[in-house]
Amino acid sequence: MNKIQYFLLALITVAVVFAASSIYTVNEGEQALVLQFGKPVRVVKDPGLKLKIPFIQNVVFYDARLLNLDPPAQEVVLNDKKRLDVDSFTRYKIIDPLKFYQTVRNEYQAQSKLAEIVNSSLRKVLGRSTLQELLSQKRTQIMNDISAAVKIDAQQIGVSVADVRIRRADLPVEVLQAINARMKTEREREAKEFRAQGSQEAQKIRASADKDKTIILADAEKQADIIRGQGDEQAIEIWNKAAGQDKEFFAFYRSLQAYNNAFTDNNTSLVLSPESEFFNFFKNSMK
Repeated sequence: MNKIQYFLLALITVAVVFAASSIYTVNEGEQALVLQFGKPVRVVKDPGLKLKIPFIQNVVFYDARLLNLDPPAQEVVLNDKKRLDVDSFTRYKIIDPLKFYQTVRNEYQAQSKLAEIVNSSLRKVLGRSTLQELLSQKRTQIMNDISAAVKIDAQQIGVSVADVRIRRADLPVEVLQAINARMKTEREREAKEFRAQGSQEAQKIRASADKDKTIILADAEKQADIIRGQGDEQAIEIWNKAAGQDKEFFAFYRSLQAYNNAFTDNNTSLVLSPESEFFNFFKNSMK
């Protein structure tokens, strides 16, 4: 290989390197900022092959699609002194690459700055609102106010905010624990009141039942005494009629009762003469 061939090969190599350094590609969903010695010279938003001055100009690419920002939850104090852990998300888009580059340089710094803007707007707007308003129909207006405030501040870094939403707003853990403890205490107090009322009602019912029982038993005993008296009266009348019809049988029956009472009672001792009337029926029976 002679000198001319070496020269041509070197020339071709330089041309290839020069061409490669002069061409760059902007993909769909991207936008580019051309820098010359670190200073922005033009913004490219149309996709395709583009040219730049090699070794003098370089290109910074930014995403042209809708991006998400999901910062950590933060604690916000409302106007009624209630504290909430607010978890929000934001959807945004880089619309001004030049201003974006001049203010935040890259997407990492942009998300950090945008998170500060969102947090500041949340604190400002929610700080003028109450928990009752957040739980009412006014919530929509509050979210619109937050979104409007974020959009205005985000324009300063070349970003357009599409939407800001609160994903979740919870009471802090220690507040929830205090509320649960207070609710538990309240429920226990109510349970004690219900038990006391139940015990009082039970005592009233038992007292009324005992009273009714006493009255019913007294009436029953009264009726029983009356019936027994009537029965005894009828028995006496029947017995007197029977005794009047056969006096000897009546005397015999009474003697049998006397024998039964005397001989069946082991604790009774009798000292009688054999000639006593008590043994009349014994004597007659042995004749």
